[in-house]
Parts: sequence; structure tokens; C-alpha cells
Amino acid sequence: MATIRLSVLDQSPVISGHTPQQAIQQTIRLAQAAEQLGYHRYWCAEHHSVMALADPCPEILVTRVAAATSTIRVGTGGVLLPYYSPLKIAEQFRMLEALFPGRIDLGIGRAPGGDQATAMAMGEGRYPSADNFPEQVQYLAAYLDDDLPEGHPFRQVKAQPAGPGSPQIWLLGSSDYSGALASQLGLRFAFAHFISARGGDAVMRAYRERYQPSLREPQPQALVCVFVVCAESQAQAERLAMSVDLRRLNMDYGVNAPVPTLEEAEAYPYTDADRQRIAHHRRRVVLGTPAVVKQRLLEIQAEFSADELMVITITGDYDTRLHSYELLAGAFGLSSAR
Repeated sequence: MATIRLSVLDQSPVISGHTPQQAIQQTIRLAQAAEQLGYHRYWCAEHHSVMALADPCPEILVTRVAAATSTIRVGTGGVLLPYYSPLKIAEQFRMLEALFPGRIDLGIGRAPGGDQATAMAMGEGRYPSADNFPEQVQYLAAYLDDDLPEGHPFRQVKAQPAGPGSPQIWLLGSSDYSGALASQLGLRFAFAHFISARGGDAVMRAYRERYQPSLREPQPQALVCVFVVCAESQAQAERLAMSVDLRRLNMDYGVNAPVPTLEEAEAYPYTDADRQRIAHHRRRVVLGTPAVVKQRLLEIQAEFSADELMVITITGDYDTRLHSYELLAGAFGLSSAR
């Protein structure tokens, strides 16, 4: 039986030789499989002008994923709030809550989700600063909960469609910034171990120690998101991880390209400097057999005192990505726990 909730983060990877449209269809396929396998929630990520990732508008994809499933929680990991109006995001997620009551998560991030030129384009020639992010988050929560204070000039503004339920709000982060803000505002917190493998346990401890209870969340709730490659053997997992190794190497060198296939990754002419970079990035990957991966994930969960584990997997083909999630679900006993 599962000892902790296990969830999925999907960046809708575009694998070399496939179209972005095919990547989105694979997201639907994986979400349906995740529900059948017993995963708890399924989040879609937001990225812009990235050839390896197909989803710039998770609030739309969440609608499709939720419609294609029936029980799994569905949400964003996350909406990049500095680009948007808090009221408009509140309206979008009140609509999602009306369509799929009790199943919607609103994960919020402040990163640009792309390069500087793309961020400038999103801001119509101005770089969208995250300086007002704390205020944006407060407004967003207030609109969702119809909780603007008396005397506020926007007090009469109501985010529709109104209803008794409200999406869960999660602040996402890979540093101490969002953890501190989540504790101050009394919101849920998700730490991106797959982005920053060091120091997250201290961030999570500080979040819990400094947590200020809110009406929305009387107790702190936290998850940690980990990059995983799971296979029948350690050697096969190592091979499958080569695609994300080269993907991250491309990111280091500013190469905007789809996720390499395993064949492309194996044929790449790596230098010694490349191998050093890959070894550095491998610290953010948990890979191996189901038993090995489960053990390491439970260690990370204990280190972070996390209430939940979220997993992101990208390989050089969609079938081995799905199979990695199947193996992990089996290791944790998710199917029997559902």
C-alpha cells in the first residue's frame, strides 16, 4: 500500500520527430493513465517559446485533462502570475471549479517560463517584473474567496462563476522566496527539487516553522517535485536518462530544440566539459529500478517533511515515459490503494 500521496507534473515534452500537437495528445494519454494507476493529482506546466515543451497555456490544457478524467485532481504547475491579471486568473479558475468541482488546483509561479526576449514580448515590450508578486497572490486569493476587505475600491467586484468550493492554491518555488511567502500568507507550498536539488529541505523546514494559519489553510501543506526515470534495470534507467541529459546540456548552451531521442543522445559527441555538466545536472535526477527509486523518493520525502511527492519524467520516447510512471505506481502500490 502507498505510504504517501504520489502525483504527476507534466511539461508536455515535444520529443524529436514529433509535433507539439502530438505532445499535447500524449499529455491526455498520460493523464488518463495516471488516474487509472492511482496518482493523486496531475499538473500542467507553463512555458513560452520553448521548442521542447508544448504548453504555454495550462489553464486551457487543464480543462481538457479534467474532461478526459473523472477522479484525479487536475491543476497548474503553474500559472506564471506576473504576466496576468489576478482577477482574470481568479475568473478562469472559478470557471474550472464550476466545471469540475473539488478537483482543481491553482499552482502559481513567478518565473518567466522562457528567455528574456519572450518575456519582453509577453509584456508588450516591458519585462514583467515579479516585484508585485506578493500583492498579486493576495488579490488572487481574495477574488477566489470573495474576501476583499471592507472599504477596498474593488470590494464590489466578484469573480464569477461564484460557488461554494474553491481551487486549492499552491505557491511554487525552487528557492526560499516562495516558501517564505507561502508561510506568510497561509498557503500551500510546492518545492521544485527537479530544478534545485540542494537546500530545499531547509526551505521546507522554514516554511513549516514560520507558517501563519489562514482560513483557507489552517495547517501547512507541502509537496516536493522530483525528476524520476524508472526502468526494469539500473542500466536501462541510466540509458533512458541520456535524453534529458542532452536536453539539459542544450539548455546550458542556449540550444532551443525538441527533447532528443535516445538514439540522438547516444550519438552525440560529448566533450569532457559536457560530461562534467551532465554529472552536475544528474544530482537533480532520481533513477533506477522501482525499488531503488521508491527508496530514494521516500528519503527525500523524509528530508523535506513533505506531505506529498510529485514526479516529473521525461525520456526520449512517450512509451518509456509512461512505463516509468507505471513501474513507480506499482512500487508504491497505488493501484491497490485507489
